[in-house]
Parts: sequence; structure tokens; C-alpha cells
Amino acid sequence: MKTFTVRSSQREEFIDISHEIQRMIDESNVKEGICFVFVPHTTAGITINEGSDRSVRFDILKRLAELVPENLKYEHLEGNADAHIKTSLVGSSASIPIFGGKLTLGTWQKIFLCEFDGPRVRTVFVQVIEI
Repeated sequence: MKTFTVRSSQREEFIDISHEIQRMIDESNVKEGICFVFVPHTTAGITINEGSDRSVRFDILKRLAELVPENLKYEHLEGNADAHIKTSLVGSSASIPIFGGKLTLGTWQKIFLCEFDGPRVRTVFVQVIEI
């Protein structure tokens, strides 16, 4: 298992971490297997989605904000209850097949750390398993 950190600069943003994960696969020399990506945070998640057109990320964040507004009256008093809910909706991990030493992502897909309570420094765990 390897880790790396990601520094967010906004309260909510999607940060492309695909290249860092591919670098770890390259270092592992695994040609066929699976890559598990996990963030151990309750207000940040992992998703795979469109990476070419930035407007997709903005659309997702906008719709999540409409579904789970930041300033509703929540029981959780730290002021970030919406971030916890958004993380539960998005999830905290992803599993991606490895074929030919490369992440098996679609043409437009990228792996994103989803920040919902930044700016912060986040840890990402990556486990590459050879099959």
C-alpha cells in the first residue's frame, strides 16, 4: 500500500489524481490486476467521471449543492454536515482494473478526489494488487 497527499484550494472541488495513481502502478510493475483507491476522510470522496470537459465537474458540484445545501439547519454543529452527506453520496473509494500496466479507464474518464470541506490536505491510499 502506498499513500500520497492532495492539497485542495477551495471548499468544494474535484481534483484529478489519475496521473499520480498511474505513477504508482508504473512503480509497482503490475501488468494485470486491480487498483484500489481510498480516502480516509469523512468529508472527501473518490469518483470516476469525465475528465476532459471541466464543466462536468462544475455541474456535479452544483447539483450536489442543490441536493444538499451548505446552510440548512443540521444537527451536526461543526458547520460541515453537508460535506459529510455529499461524501456519503459519492463514496470514499474506487476499484479500477489494470491491464497492460495501465488503468483501464474509458477515453474520457479520470479519477478525482472530491473535496467537500476544504481547503485541506487529504491523504489518498492506493493498493495495487497483481492478479
